[in-house]
Amino acid sequence: MKLQELRFGVEIETIKRSRGDVARAIQTVVGGSAEHVGSPSCYDPWHVVDERGRTWMVVADASLTNVPANLRAEVVSPVLDYEDIQTLQDVVRAIRRSGATVDEKCGIHIHVDATAFDGKTLGNLAKIVHKQEPLILTALGVNESRLSNYTKPVSSELIAKIERSRPKTREQMNRIWYGYHNHHPQHYDQTRYHGVNLHNVWYRGTVEFRWFQATLHAGKVRAAIQFVLAIAAKALNSRGASSRKREFDPASAKYDFRVFLLHLGLIGDEFKTARKHLLNAMPGDAAWKNGRPKPKRPKPAPETSEVGNGAN
Repeated sequence: MKLQELRFGVEIETIKRSRGDVARAIQTVVGGSAEHVGSPSCYDPWHVVDERGRTWMVVADASLTNVPANLRAEVVSPVLDYEDIQTLQDVVRAIRRSGATVDEKCGIHIHVDATAFDGKTLGNLAKIVHKQEPLILTALGVNESRLSNYTKPVSSELIAKIERSRPKTREQMNRIWYGYHNHHPQHYDQTRYHGVNLHNVWYRGTVEFRWFQATLHAGKVRAAIQFVLAIAAKALNSRGASSRKREFDPASAKYDFRVFLLHLGLIGDEFKTARKHLLNAMPGDAAWKNGRPKPKRPKPAPETSEVGNGAN
């Protein structure tokens, strides 16, 4: 399966503009109608039904505590196809032009359709991320607060259970993820607060990636989407995956992460901007594993001695 074949959805948290302002900004791009639904009151939602009949929602988010409640907005996209990324970028630009912004509490969550995943490929996904997580977390700049509370790493215990049980079905993976067979997952289950949230596979039918600090930079949003789609496609296409965690070496980190991105298939002009944004924060040199070699000093010219003719 190509990454371009996977469907996805995005949640982007913003501040400084009302939910109505953000909804109307979205409408300028997707057309259709914008309506204040208001129910349930805890989310106070606005719906933007675009010209294709898809609903973009703008809802309240209680975690954005740095601003008054009326200036907290979470944009929830409909299910999107790869070809919709350009439209999403235009939506992000329109939201930014409306005066909305983000702060350190705001995040982006990306959902990838889990329809094609079974127990084995979900295990592959966990193992791929576990192996490369030191690089991923550094590249994405995940801060300690987010890492400790809302974006926890893939645990070594989970990987050990996967390696031991080798799940083939979703039901088998369900038991591994929860520690028991959870027939009725609830929205706010504590297992959801991981960078790779498999709880959503059984609750909503998606794999949720929660690593990302919010941004209204359209190119960075595109890069984040392409990155998680590439990881998901790699997990789906691999016969197996190694879970041995890579040691993080600052001297080679940029090179190592570039190789990982290429290994995921993020090759060529289509992903040039994604590679640029994803590699931007990494230490080291993208082209040289051990740092760019210093130019060799030219060898000094041999000294020539002048021999006088002398007088006879």
